[in-house]
Amino acid sequence: MNLNKIGCLIIMLALISGCGSASWLPPAVPDGASHDDGADTVELSFYYPVDVGGPLTTTIEEMSEQFMKEHPGIRINPVYMGDYQDTAIKTQAAVQGNNPPDVAVLQSTQLYTMLDMDAIVPLDDYINQAGGDAFVSDFYPAFLADSQADGHTYSIPFQRSTLLMYYNRDAFAEQGLSPDAPPRNWDELLRAAAGLTTSQRWGLEIPSSGGGMATRIFQAFAMQNGSSLMSDDGKQVYLDTAANAEALRYWRDLSHAHKVMPESRIEWASVPDDFIHGKTAMLVYTSGSLTYIRNQAPFRLGVGFLPTNKQLTTPTSGGNFYVFKTVNTRKQDAAWTFVQWMTEPERIAQWSIDTGYIAVRKSAYDTPSLQAYGKEFPESLVARNQLAYSAKELATHNIAKVRAALNEAIEASLSGAMPPEEALKKAQAKADQALASFRRP
Repeated sequence: MNLNKIGCLIIMLALISGCGSASWLPPAVPDGASHDDGADTVELSFYYPVDVGGPLTTTIEEMSEQFMKEHPGIRINPVYMGDYQDTAIKTQAAVQGNNPPDVAVLQSTQLYTMLDMDAIVPLDDYINQAGGDAFVSDFYPAFLADSQADGHTYSIPFQRSTLLMYYNRDAFAEQGLSPDAPPRNWDELLRAAAGLTTSQRWGLEIPSSGGGMATRIFQAFAMQNGSSLMSDDGKQVYLDTAANAEALRYWRDLSHAHKVMPESRIEWASVPDDFIHGKTAMLVYTSGSLTYIRNQAPFRLGVGFLPTNKQLTTPTSGGNFYVFKTVNTRKQDAAWTFVQWMTEPERIAQWSIDTGYIAVRKSAYDTPSLQAYGKEFPESLVARNQLAYSAKELATHNIAKVRAALNEAIEASLSGAMPPEEALKKAQAKADQALASFRRP
């Protein structure tokens, strides 16, 4: 059989094996081979999410194209997977189907899930080759906290963020509030929201839907009230506490008791446009949408730390790069090359400017581009500065079930269907059940 016939046979077998598989999965490519770049080219499938406003798919694809120009021996196939939740579900399905991506951006909270599936490789050897402590210590500690486990680094921070208080400076001035003084604590937040609420505009919107977004915002309230939601090893959660019930009640009362926020479900995807179009004067949202909101807002934009109660804090959030196990270590090596390139200081600085995500490396803020941007737009530094008070987002084993239990509690309480104490008690029982097998010796 000649080489042409062998090639045809391989293609036919690949097509046959692909029948019945999910349409979003990329076609299988033999290890170390490529569709059209020669036998020495390493081809990588790269899954990524977009969970915020703005044309980030274009940005990711342009970065991938530039990487390939600089690394002609590696071909990147970027595959947009939807939001973080969709990307996690599809990645897990691909792993279970023995067709994982080679590299992916997943939420940092997926670390335990990926480890439990034995899907990812530790990156310690690659990090040592890249400079060891000098390399890893350039990443902010708040982001490394959920990138590491059991003494190993398993993922590299990339599109990371914190929650911010966005506010309309013009609306503040119209109502006699200082445009340079956003609310600093829960009492000030309530007073400002009450003063800013009119028949045409809400004083505040805090999204209560969207995958892990509601749980992240609840965690922020709980942390500000002095509470921690989980153990460091991801095997226990602490939902049913008086401090957490008080935090959830405060959130609920903003709408039901104080009428400064809609009582109905507030959608994560729509609130940036509500803010941009003047339907709300203040917004709690991710820093990952900062550039989009800045570019679209027709008013003077203000950005501040999240208002606090007992302590100043917020959870980090966002996605990390994971390198997946393959039978061909050349792919893992190539994936690391891509990850390292994508997180180089100057590149991550430009990524921050283009998106609003925090530049995950300290040295990125010494680059001329980010130095100039910070002077031109000081609000871009707020999320980075908030890292000094941040802690990792809720991350556990069996995170999907734990998060679902907490989401149900949040929704039941915010809708008025159940008191916070009862809702959190039920969530605790469900979460304990979901984590029971991980606590056994």
